[in-house]
Amino acid sequence: MSTATDPVIVIVPGLRDHIAGHWQTLLANRLAEAGRTVRTVPPLTKNPLSREARVAALGEVVSQTAGPVVLVAHSAGVITTVHWAHGGTAQVRGALLVTPPDFETPLPEGYPTPEALGENGWTPVPRSPLPFPAIVAFSSNDPLGTPGRIARLALDWGATPVELGEVGHLNPASGYGPWPRAEELLREVEAG
Repeated sequence: MSTATDPVIVIVPGLRDHIAGHWQTLLANRLAEAGRTVRTVPPLTKNPLSREARVAALGEVVSQTAGPVVLVAHSAGVITTVHWAHGGTAQVRGALLVTPPDFETPLPEGYPTPEALGENGWTPVPRSPLPFPAIVAFSSNDPLGTPGRIARLALDWGATPVELGEVGHLNPASGYGPWPRAEELLREVEAG
């Protein structure tokens, strides 16, 4: 059950936004059932590849939330969070940042090109330390980012890197709906 001191959990999805069977959605549902307050950054209806619009949407959700916040971001939601984090983040207690993509190298077919990402403001990806504690959970076989490059991002951000093993991009396409470890890592973030 939630207590008055529990932070609000803010879910920051990737470019594909809300997906019913995704671990973030399932986590949000479990937390809400347990009495936690959970808010999700809504999908963009215009220009879904705009980094500026995604950062603004995250900022709006946080600014409309009273009290402390913990961010739970996946994929491009991690990069959104990192771009946003260098603004007003006083109420953020921490973040769980899961399988960030490497937007500075070509992604597999079907994903935005480096040129499209650059034109939409995603690159360069900020490298300065985050102003709050974070865990970066990453895969050893993610098609969107090699473990070495993602671990380097985590260290640049001042985050704790956690290698998850072979979990692909930790999405339904990689065989993941439920991901129980999310709650364990979230507890670690909340504990500081």
